[in-house]
Formats: sequence, structure tokens, C-alpha cells
Amino acid sequence: MPIYVWEGRTREGGIARGEMDAPDEEQVVAKLRSQQVIATKVKKKPKEITLLSLGRKIKTKSVVIFSRQFATMIDAGLPLVQCLDILATQQDNPSFKRVLSEVKADVSAGSSLARALGKHPRVFDDLYVALVAAGETGGILDTILNRLSTYMEKSMALTRRVKAALIYPLVVVTIASLLSAVLLIFVIPVFADMFSEFGAELPAPTQFIIDMSNFVRNYFLLLILAIIGFILLIRAVLRSDRGREVWDRFSLRMPIFGELLRKNAVAKFTRTLGTMISSGVPILDSLEIVAKTSGNKVVEHAVMKTRDRIAEGKTIAEPLAETGVFPPMVVQMITVGEATGALDVMLTKIADFYEDEVDVAVDALSTLLEPIMIIIIGGMVGGMLIAMYLPIFKLASVMQ
Repeated sequence: MPIYVWEGRTREGGIARGEMDAPDEEQVVAKLRSQQVIATKVKKKPKEITLLSLGRKIKTKSVVIFSRQFATMIDAGLPLVQCLDILATQQDNPSFKRVLSEVKADVSAGSSLARALGKHPRVFDDLYVALVAAGETGGILDTILNRLSTYMEKSMALTRRVKAALIYPLVVVTIASLLSAVLLIFVIPVFADMFSEFGAELPAPTQFIIDMSNFVRNYFLLLILAIIGFILLIRAVLRSDRGREVWDRFSLRMPIFGELLRKNAVAKFTRTLGTMISSGVPILDSLEIVAKTSGNKVVEHAVMKTRDRIAEGKTIAEPLAETGVFPPMVVQMITVGEATGALDVMLTKIADFYEDEVDVAVDALSTLLEPIMIIIIGGMVGGMLIAMYLPIFKLASVMQ
């Protein structure tokens, strides 16, 4: 999503500036209007190489540590500017140090902490900024920062487990493909030269492997370029909204990984929404931010449709059920949470349940994939070797 640089006038008549992720300029103007800021200038931020982009990447773990330390200092009664100054000074990451220094300068100039953090969307996303704003308004900033830290830690752990389950088969297939390429380029030609001296017709599997080896060797550069082009094409498709939606819908329906991804999406949705509601963020704002941070276009559209229906006066559970994305158990538990007035508690329980379900699914997937991967590697590498030894077995039989 592009980043827009904006300038506007607040209700008090002051000048405000900042950056915002949005699909287009109209969305930026609409969002600023909801924040009681009249936009006077909106333009897309040009892509430029800065010291921040050349520095080390700011990891989520660094933001978690910053949030916990920040919360401890606020709880101890230190002023915001002093807290930010201390935290910026002790940062080892130059990129994060620069960001915190800019946040400190904005707060010193009279900006709210949420607005100052919102100028750095690549470090502090909409969820973080909205919760900090709620904490500032309610006077519970230290509690909100601790809650944010817990949320990010759970989110990191969940993402790490899902990535591990998805990366494992990809790594195994890649290694098997590299081994096969080495055999085709360097080993098979040695056998082919030896078999050419026999002057006899080779078995069909052996001839097929030799023909494949000749093709790979003759068109090696072309194959490499084709693979690179295919990867670039896939990346371009996934960057488009339509392509991303098609892929996300397909991924949720995959036979082995689809259920795991669906449970992960439900856990993330309920954890994020529960954290925002318990922090005092309005339900409509919460759903909008949850949709943007879902990481899945199908879930994003489902949540936004739910938000639109709630704005018309509906409950949360009814439009969620209509989307067909969330399991019936989730909808029923949300219905109970709404009826009892403990929606945030119920959402947290759902998130805990589905995070445990993700753990179980990852363990089961790992157990299932191990024999499958062994069969794939054995079939690719072992099949080539057997095909190469067939003429030798045939020759030994003739000699006997």
C-alpha cells in the first residue's frame, strides 16, 4: 500500500503533518476528516534511499522490548520526553535510534505520542498507534504498552510456528531439486558416455534421464532465466490486490495447509480485536484496523463487510456468520460474548484456543510431511540412479 505525505489544519487552527498508508488520496482525506483534521496538501511519498533504509531492519522483538521498557518508565513516573530520550540513547540499532529521536523531537514540540509514532508506519503500525492513542486518552499508557508487548509476543510466536510448518517442505523440495540438477549436469553425462560405447539400445527410463540431462545442459541459462522470470511474475501478481485475493482464497482451501492457515487467521483476528476492545478503542475503528493488519485479503474483506453491517446497526456475530470465513464455533462464542457484555474476554479465549489448535496442527503437519518428503527425495534422486544402473544390470544379465 502506498504511503502519502499529508499536511492539514486541526480544529484548533494549528498545522499538522504526517504520513499515512492508504489506497488513494481520497482515503487519506476521509481518514483525516474523521480525526478532525482538514487536509490542505496530500501527495504520494517518493521512494528514496535514506539512512533509515540503508540501516538495519527494525525487528518486532526490538519494538516489544522498547514497549516494555517504556511502560516501566512511565509507571515509575518519568516524563514522556525523558523516557524517549533514554530509550533512544541506549538503542544499538541506528535505524530505530533515529526513529525514536524523531518521535522525541515531535513530542517535545507539542505533538501527542500517538501522532508522533504514526509518522513511522513501517515501525509502528495502525494497531500500535490506535492503542497508544487510547492509552493517552484514558491515562493508562503504561497498561496499554504492556498489553501491546504481550500481544506482539504472542503474534510473533504464532507467526513463527506457521512459517516453520510452511517453510519445511519448501526447503526439502529445493534441496531435492538442487541434488537432481547436480546429478543431471555432472553425473548423468559420465554414464551417458559410458553407455554410448555399448552400441546397444538403452532402456526407456535410462534414455529419458539422458535426454533430460542433455536438455538441462544445453538450455541451462535459459532455464535459470525462466525460473527467475516466473518468480518475478508471481511476486508481481501477489502485489496486486486481485492477485493477492485469489492467492489468499486458494491458500485457505489447500488440502493440507488450508486448515492451518484458517486457524492462524482466526487466532490473529480474535487476538487483535480482543486487545483493541479491552483497550477502549471503538468497535468500528477496531474492525478497520484489524482488517488492515489481518495479512489475508479474504479475511480483510470479510471484516470490512462486517464493519459496514455493524455501522448499519447489526451485531458482530450475524455479519461474521454471513461471510462464511469464520467457523460456527467462533460466531457462537462471539454471540455469547456480546450478550454477556464480555466480548473482549470471549475473544481472548477464542484466540487462546485457536493458538493451541495451531500448535497441534503444526505438530501433526510435521509428522505427516516427514515421510512424504522422504518419498519425494527418494523418488527424484533414487529414480535417476536406478535408471542409470538399468543398462548395467542388463549387460550383466547378457554376459551371464
